[in-house]
Amino acid sequence: MSTPQPPMPQAAPDWQQAAHRSPYPAYTSPIPVVRTHLGHALASEWTKIKTVRSTMWTLGVFVLLVVGIGLLTGVVVANSSSDLSGSNALELGFFGLLLGSICVITLGVLTTASEYGTGMVRTTMTACPSRGRVLAAKAIVFFLVAFVVTLVSSALVALLHTSMLQGNGIEDPTTGEWLKATFGVSLYIALLGLLSLAIGSVIRHSAGAITIMIGALLAPLVIALFMFTESLKDVQQALFEYSIPNQMSIFYANSLSESGPSGWDPLWIMLVVTAVAFGGAFALLEKRDV
Repeated sequence: MSTPQPPMPQAAPDWQQAAHRSPYPAYTSPIPVVRTHLGHALASEWTKIKTVRSTMWTLGVFVLLVVGIGLLTGVVVANSSSDLSGSNALELGFFGLLLGSICVITLGVLTTASEYGTGMVRTTMTACPSRGRVLAAKAIVFFLVAFVVTLVSSALVALLHTSMLQGNGIEDPTTGEWLKATFGVSLYIALLGLLSLAIGSVIRHSAGAITIMIGALLAPLVIALFMFTESLKDVQQALFEYSIPNQMSIFYANSLSESGPSGWDPLWIMLVVTAVAFGGAFALLEKRDV
């Protein structure tokens, strides 16, 4: 017996073939498809930070405080009749930078938290789904901006003070003192701003994050001033030593305490604290909804 042969496939009717044929040729976009990388995120964040008003206002007030208070302090000290022998002209730059650091803290928080307040973060994450890349780009751009502005301002104040106070018995700064009072303190303030940026990403609320950071800046020193009992002496000493104002003053060889961090120690302390805060910010960013 012969096995039955399967039926031969029949061609579709002409009307079905015509329905599947498109009268238009296939479209090919002339725009090349490029794999995104960190450079694109950096360009985006640079465009944001240079165009928003908060950047110009906060950095403008920062420069005004640092240079203005520095110049005023230099004029007062230069016209005073007190004995300044053994002092360092660079020490006077501390006061302006201490107040100016509040501006850097504010800008650091706004760099991340403001997008959550306006809802713009949804657009950012849609354009760049890699959340870690977005936060890394914000951190890099902000750090470079804060460092450069602080370095230029602190160097200008240092030059003004050394020129204004010549002949007042003040010693000429050494190369190491110049490096710490300009480059070192600029790195420290930029890292302080980065810490604020990470806290802004964690809190997602501008006013709350700014309040936390200003409290971290001023509260330990204020609390220590009111600890009078002998049983709290160790706590008071620790608050003095590790408060942010004292660590900033170390870069000017003018520490508020005789023990505790010295030299470049404040920079390493701030680096570790900022790294821990960013670790938490990256972890929460991946788990939360935007």
